[in-house]
Amino acid sequence: MKILMVSAEAVPFAKTGGLADAVSALAGSLSKMGHDVRIVMPRYYKIDRKKLTKLEGPLGVPVGMGQEWTAVYTTTLPGFPKVNVYFLDHEQCFGRDGVYGTKFEPDFFDNPYRFSLLCHGALQVCNKLSWFPDIVHAHDWSAGLAPVLVKHVCRSQPAFSKTASVFTIHNMGYQGVYGKEKFPDLGIDWNLYYGAGFERNGAINFLQAGISSADMVTTVSPTYAKEIQTAEGGFGLDGLLRVRSDVVRGIVNGVDTDVWNPAKDTLIPSKYTSKDMKGKAECKKALQQQFGLEVNPDVPVIGMIGRLVSQKGIAEVIAPTYGCLYNICTTMDVQVVLLGSGDKWAEDEINSLQSRLPNFKAMIGYSEKISHLIESGSDFFLMPSQYEPCGLNQMYSELY
Repeated sequence: MKILMVSAEAVPFAKTGGLADAVSALAGSLSKMGHDVRIVMPRYYKIDRKKLTKLEGPLGVPVGMGQEWTAVYTTTLPGFPKVNVYFLDHEQCFGRDGVYGTKFEPDFFDNPYRFSLLCHGALQVCNKLSWFPDIVHAHDWSAGLAPVLVKHVCRSQPAFSKTASVFTIHNMGYQGVYGKEKFPDLGIDWNLYYGAGFERNGAINFLQAGISSADMVTTVSPTYAKEIQTAEGGFGLDGLLRVRSDVVRGIVNGVDTDVWNPAKDTLIPSKYTSKDMKGKAECKKALQQQFGLEVNPDVPVIGMIGRLVSQKGIAEVIAPTYGCLYNICTTMDVQVVLLGSGDKWAEDEINSLQSRLPNFKAMIGYSEKISHLIESGSDFFLMPSQYEPCGLNQMYSELY
């Protein structure tokens, strides 16, 4: 089966959360099963062109009120040589810091245009390659236009006439809501504003459109599939999901044990197993050194990795008036390390805390290598999410 995955992120190329892990792990697993899987995503400026192969000729992408021209680069997914990854290279849209935004502009004003370019471009890549998928698998709101294009635009073309779409919801809390005036950026007919399910409360809702248009809707666990069909967990879209419940499925996220496995992990200082934990001590020592903490095997190290946003419970950890981190670090003989980025207030508060607490250290940003080091070197893992569709780090922690 030919499967095209459309995603704003995929490890190791770009990551803000578990979406990136899930996309790459699923693509790799499906490839192992014999499927022809390909990923299309943006080439953000931190993705080095020198490590990629450029396809011949520019790619014309219909978006907005006209057409954009992009370059297309490609490589294979590390560890999965049969999974081709294609990158849309467009400096104006993707040549900037941040996937969806920055701490100064958490949600880029032109995201509707940027991610419409991604979805249109993904299908144009298929035309360029003369490779036409059986399934277009779109991930989260940023790829929500893809199922719309499959259903309302592409099926009139013979090459896509039998193509089906799957839309995976990784987090209902992020829906891609923008003002109606942005609809022309999407490069589709105005009749699809209502006809494809974009309209909600007088605005564009990319997640709603993806749910409305996809042939199948999946999410990251069976429990979450039930939760999002309730008023408490549906973030306003529970009614639509109940109407479409016959095509909604929950498939629990898994762990790629070729990547996340202390016995095989190439990113940690020393490998180990549950039967031989000597390497764990070496990883803990390296973690303490990396973050400038006292090297002491007897002091428990608490690790935390995640986006610094309210859904991940960051306020309950660091907020000045009620956060628990200050009390933990001042009343207990522990060390705490944190890796993440997100809301500006949270990043500023973390920097303030680590300047006052010698046993708390943080790295603002994301590093795949450091995330593996934290998992392998920590004694405990802190994951204080307000709600969690599935969560991957707790699964990694069980292995490490």
